[in-house]
Amino acid sequence: MTILPAAAFGLVIGAALGLLGAGGSILAIPALVYGVGLPLSAAVPTSLLVVAVSAAGGLVARWRSKVIRWPVALVFVAASVPAAFGGTALGKLLPDRWLLVAFAVLMAVVAVRMLVAAPERDGACRTSAGGVNWRSCVPKALAVGAVVGVLTGLFGVGGGFVIVPALTMLLGLTAPEAVATSLVVIVLTSVGGLAAHASTMPDLPYGIAAVFAGVALLASLLAGKVGDRLPARTVRRTFAYLILVVAAGVAAAAVFAPAALRAG
Repeated sequence: MTILPAAAFGLVIGAALGLLGAGGSILAIPALVYGVGLPLSAAVPTSLLVVAVSAAGGLVARWRSKVIRWPVALVFVAASVPAAFGGTALGKLLPDRWLLVAFAVLMAVVAVRMLVAAPERDGACRTSAGGVNWRSCVPKALAVGAVVGVLTGLFGVGGGFVIVPALTMLLGLTAPEAVATSLVVIVLTSVGGLAAHASTMPDLPYGIAAVFAGVALLASLLAGKVGDRLPARTVRRTFAYLILVVAAGVAAAAVFAPAALRAG
């Protein structure tokens, strides 16, 4: 009975990742906990697996465009992967109920940012010659990478909603460069998060994870190919409103029906 919901939610999340490159994975935890019925301890690493696979699909769709900025991605990953271990350790100390409330707040922040996203600006770290002043901006990039890693380990999200604006407003990457580069960071950080959750991996529902990740991968590949043909603003705003609705539901369920978590 859980395979069909897993496939349906995988379709939605994979399409969102392929279209947006940022924020698409934010629905994975609610889908796995409330839609599929997994306990949070299994939902987080399952989400990381789904995020890594579907982001890899979006990355493949953009590989030939040659817009990935590998040095930038590796700087972010240098901080995000170790931080994912810290986020995982922190998550194990918090009750599931309040972890989900915190996650609902994060969802609301992501949705609001999608709705009121500022226009693109020149990167604060760009030099007059068009390069990147790494001496002054490496610490900033590492700090953002660390935040992404903590969120990845704690909530099982990819962190693209933090990476993409940092790449555009801090380092001056174009939107296509930022999305493609963020997918590299998401894949590698999610793998790091999976390693951090290795002790709980034997308890994962691998059948559900395989269906969820497989459908998300296909959806991400297809969406990555048609994404440029769709009105980006409309897609982003529609998804933002969906996130707000789900965030309200997650918060309400965590506060008023915590028994559902134990039942999962």
